[in-house]
Amino acid sequence: HLTAYKAAGYNVVALCDRDLARAEERRAMFYPNAAVYADYRDLLRRDDVEVVDIATHPFERAALIEAALRARKHVLSQKPFVLDLDIGARLCDLAAKQGVQLAVNQNGRWAPHVAYLRLAVAAGLLGELTSADLSVHWDHSWVVGTPFDAIDDLVLYDFAIHWFDMLTCYFGAEEPQQVFAAVKRTRSQRPRPPMLAHVLVDYPAAQATLSFNGATAVGHHDRTFLVGTQATALSDGPSLQKQRVQLITAEGVASPQLEGQWFPDGFHGTMSELLCAIEESRTPSNHAVDNLRSLALAFAAIGSAHDNQPKRPGEVRRLPGINP
Repeated sequence: HLTAYKAAGYNVVALCDRDLARAEERRAMFYPNAAVYADYRDLLRRDDVEVVDIATHPFERAALIEAALRARKHVLSQKPFVLDLDIGARLCDLAAKQGVQLAVNQNGRWAPHVAYLRLAVAAGLLGELTSADLSVHWDHSWVVGTPFDAIDDLVLYDFAIHWFDMLTCYFGAEEPQQVFAAVKRTRSQRPRPPMLAHVLVDYPAAQATLSFNGATAVGHHDRTFLVGTQATALSDGPSLQKQRVQLITAEGVASPQLEGQWFPDGFHGTMSELLCAIEESRTPSNHAVDNLRSLALAFAAIGSAHDNQPKRPGEVRRLPGINP
């Protein structure tokens, strides 16, 4: 986040970490004039702080978001937004009551290839979507020995939330009807949670498939194939950072020249959208109400994988396995 903010010229005035030495280390690296705090409440008391980026893990984050909103700060929440859809809805209501914006750091929306595809769909260049097929093959073994390795539904929750969010963008106002998903461990994977997952999402007149393999040792590949009534869009490449996009119509094929990369430019995108929305007195495109639709897809997929039964988005209100 700080790498992107420094490159963008954003005015970061304070850093907070309960381990003060870590905050001081980041200050020395990025913003030497920033204040540092070990207690977030001291930071929230500052009248000159207008926007807070909350990048903790989900368990601690809801309380921090609520405190920031009550202090009338605009908030960018790290993803996944919440562990409970009802808590998320309550935070959205609180933001509206306080007159501040609550956005979610779905940085994948600003990956160059994703940004092109979602804007092309929104502009009607594909007509109406009839199918979306998204597949990711990568090596997620870096989580071994980290707290992420303890997350049972790591792929479908912490990672795939980006792709559920992409579906929310691509299909717009069209509401998904049901979700079916399955997960499995591979023969050679090192992480504890299952690294294989596939998901089928039914829409009124379309389908979407998601396929994940987080134990791909070599030959990494990411692919998106969107079929519309008027055109087809394809994005593929050896990684999330390197993608080639094609827009295929009856007249021919267009290949736009993409600029930037998912990391770190996506973090610039999420914050810049929030800052522009505040300045222009509008709702940011990555607002939390919209993100709850993406989480509803993710929770439905995880619930389906647990029960081996299709689920309706919104039916599973809380991340399965999380106590009230």
